[in-house]
This record gives sequence, C-alpha cells and structure tokens, in this order.
Amino acid sequence: MALQELPDYPWGLVEPYAERARAHEGGLVDLSIGSPVDPTPGLIRDALAGATDAHAYPTVAGSPPLQQAIAQWFERRRGVAGLTAANVLPTVGSKELVALLPLLLGLGEGDAVVHPVAAYPSYDIGARVAGATPVASDDPAEWPENTRLVWLNSPGNPDGRVLDVAALAAAVARARELGAVVASDECYAELGWDGQWATEAIPCVLDERVTGGDLRGVLSVYSLSKQSNLAGYRAAFIGGDPALISKLLNTRKHLGLMLPAPVAEAMIVALGDDAHVREQKERYRARRDRLRPALEAAGFRIDHSEAGLYLWATEGRDAWESMQRLAELGILAGPGVFYGDASPQHVRFSLTASDERIEQAAQRLEASIA
Repeated sequence: MALQELPDYPWGLVEPYAERARAHEGGLVDLSIGSPVDPTPGLIRDALAGATDAHAYPTVAGSPPLQQAIAQWFERRRGVAGLTAANVLPTVGSKELVALLPLLLGLGEGDAVVHPVAAYPSYDIGARVAGATPVASDDPAEWPENTRLVWLNSPGNPDGRVLDVAALAAAVARARELGAVVASDECYAELGWDGQWATEAIPCVLDERVTGGDLRGVLSVYSLSKQSNLAGYRAAFIGGDPALISKLLNTRKHLGLMLPAPVAEAMIVALGDDAHVREQKERYRARRDRLRPALEAAGFRIDHSEAGLYLWATEGRDAWESMQRLAELGILAGPGVFYGDASPQHVRFSLTASDERIEQAAQRLEASIA
C-alpha cells in the first residue's frame, strides 16, 4: 500500500495573523499551540541527567521499573487497578501513536476510523495514512458497520469536553458490537476545572465501571507533556488490552519505536511524584481564571472547556474574522476550522503562555471594549 497523499500542514495558514500580532507594540501573545513554557521540574531533569550513560539499546517494552511505574500510576491517579507489564507500553510521545495506530493495527481500505466531531487533526490523518476512512461522529448509534477503530478524547482537544462513565461505557459497548478497538486519548485528565470535574476525578476508559472488568479491545493513551512539562522529552504510554499491547509491541519492535533510556528514567520519577503535577495545575488554573472573564467581557462565549488546557470560544462569526480581530490586539489563537468542519466560528485559546503574557492578553481584551 502506498502512503496516501496528505494535505498541507495547516498551521502555515496562521502565519499572516501571527505576523500582524507580532507587530503589536506590546509584542505577540501566542495562545495558539499548546506548547508548555514552564520549567521541567528539577527532580525530573536530575533523573534524566543521571541516566545519560545510556550505552546499551533500550527495550521497546520499557524497563521493568518503568512498566511498574506506569501500572502504579494508573491505579493511583486513574483508579485502574491490576495492570501488569503485559498491559502497558511506553511510546515516543503520544502524537506518533495517534497517527500510527490505524496502521499498526493493520487497518486499511474499507475500514472506518471514528473520531470526535471537534478533534485533534492527527486522528483524521492517521486514518488517511493507513488508507482507512475517517468518520467524525460523537454518537455511537451513528458509527458505521465497518468501524474498526474508535478514537475518544476526554478531556477533549480543542473543546475540553469530558466523557463521563456512562458515555465511555456506551462507546465501549457499541465498539464491541462492531468489533472495533476503542482508543481513548486522555492526556488532559489531571486538568478538571468546572462542574463535577472540579472535585471528581475524570474517568478513565479502563475503569471497571466502563469495561465491566474486561479490557478486551480497549486502550488508554496518555502523555506527560502537559502535566509534567515534558513535551520536549516525548514521554507517553498506553495501557489496556494485553492482546493489543502484545500486537503493538511486536510491530514496534520491528520498527524500532523505542523510548530513549534517559527519558524512561525521567518518566519513572515523573510518574511517581504528584506534587509537581498539582503545582502545574494551579499555574494553569490561575491563567484560566484571568483569561476566561476577559474573553467573555470582550464578547466571546466559552463552550464546554470544563477540563483540559484550552478555552474553546466563539464570537458567533467566522473564525478567521475573530483571528483578525485578535491579531490586531497582538493575540494569536487557533482557528476552529483546524479541528473539523463543524467548528467554523470557534477559536481555541491555549493556557500555555506565561503569566505575564496571559495578563497582557487579558488587559488587551479588556481595553478593546473600553
């Protein structure tokens, strides 16, 4: 099978707006791409530095201490007990796994890959790379009979929508009827803000209440990029059905998709320390609490966004018009059209700018309506 021709990478379309925003006398406030700006915690950097004598090849499966750290983290932070080394697998960041999973599962022409309506573009691209057909749908009843992979994303990127236990269970049940794998991208699960998610843990697709205690056909995908500021480390992992993990492990061995040994050591430390995660969440909370009311005062409505790293907002007009208005204020956001055809009037604001830049954005938004 030849690699399917892919569309141009979309972020080049934002450059004219970025150029205009950079010309603002106060400089650019970049709220477009969610790349962390805060320091990687010292204990994690120390672990990486201490493991630089990495003369031997690492294993694709990850070292036993890393496998144990992942399993313990699932139990402690996600409420999923009983996982073993057979249930977990480290990945080189989560984007490569998202983009490659349909191919690694052997999907191709005639197979459908379902993903959320408002969605991270790599779900769609991954289906196309494999020659499968991407289908945007949030309703399990609408999923076609040829569905072989279902991507869930909770909390969602870009919209911050959370799937509760009932919604996750319904998705898993329907996927099993269709003979499809469910892969749930849950990398913002520590970032709950509003409603019940202000106090309750965001549920994992591997939760016994979702699966009935049967992990068959179910995977949870997680990344440490945001909660631990490890985007540059490419530190992520999956957990779930041991048969699927075994299949992915074998294929990844052939492809040499292995996590560098120093990164694995850093992951072990990151997974075992909850304090730095709480500290980072409070940084994001403060930025969110400053930016959200300023956006609302400036005429934006915030939709969903009850969890996650973004504010999903609309003025009720074309997203590119909102992008132009924001660029005049020196602010760069992400246009909703990058996340699916159903969002032509939304823009996405990331919380990963510094406190000073968030303050600047808020002040400019407030001044724009004075």
